Amino acid sequence: MQEILGEKRWKERVRKHEKVLAPYAEAFIKRRSIGEKHPVHDFLFTYYSCSPLKLKQWVPSFAQALEGEPLPWMEGPYFRREKGLIALNRNRFSPAMKGLAEFVVQLCKNIQSRPGKFGCFGLHEWAMCYNFSPEQVRHSGYVLRLSKGEIEAFVDSQKLVCTHYDAYRFFTPEAMPKNKFNPTLDTRIEMEQSGCVHANMDIYKWAVKLWPWVGSDFIQKAFLFALEGRELDMQASPYDLLKDGYPPIPIETPEGRETYQTLQIAYSRKSEALRQELKDVSINLLKTIE
Repeated sequence: MQEILGEKRWKERVRKHEKVLAPYAEAFIKRRSIGEKHPVHDFLFTYYSCSPLKLKQWVPSFAQALEGEPLPWMEGPYFRREKGLIALNRNRFSPAMKGLAEFVVQLCKNIQSRPGKFGCFGLHEWAMCYNFSPEQVRHSGYVLRLSKGEIEAFVDSQKLVCTHYDAYRFFTPEAMPKNKFNPTLDTRIEMEQSGCVHANMDIYKWAVKLWPWVGSDFIQKAFLFALEGRELDMQASPYDLLKDGYPPIPIETPEGRETYQTLQIAYSRKSEALRQELKDVSINLLKTIE
């Protein structure tokens, strides 16, 4: 059963959506045009596959139908007009998208079924710098807070316990063997857990991959949640981002590790409702389309 949104109601959602997300999208486009970078925000556009234009253009979910006249981006093949209503074109729901939705449901269930782990202290960004010179590190445009030797000594003093494939695969060759786990693309569904900041940020990744079916209302929530996680991610990194408005969480100190863990737990708890919503949306999508 689709929710019918009157034209005034859904166009108000369009305006609110654009007001929230257009500033991020347009700022990224401007930075890209002049060769500038942002240490936090750019990740939401380069790591995740949602273009700035797609992000700021509101679309309904599979469970919604719109009265009135469509906006220009609603004239494409993903949309149809039927009985005076605008809705997503179910004929565009491919077998690949069905398989993805099934994977997302299972991934969410698996993560929900196992306890979160809160002992990594955000060391993945440090492991990506391990034994690299400042010129070699991934974010070479930013100054490191510590020397190469200090970064190596701290990593050597800690246990690397990263369970997230997309973080682990960027570890330096010397750091990889130090990790307790060997996460791979194939083991993702068995290894990801709710204590992992990146696994929680990836709620946005899966939502984007399920576009347009999940709809922009959920995309917006997931984007803002991922942004919050990326801020924590980079504040705990060895980079000095204070001039960009991000004071460091010095995990190289006991106090910093305690602060990080407290924020990590809070972020994990916040992810629970959003992950449940992603799972429910995916389940209902599969039921409706089938």
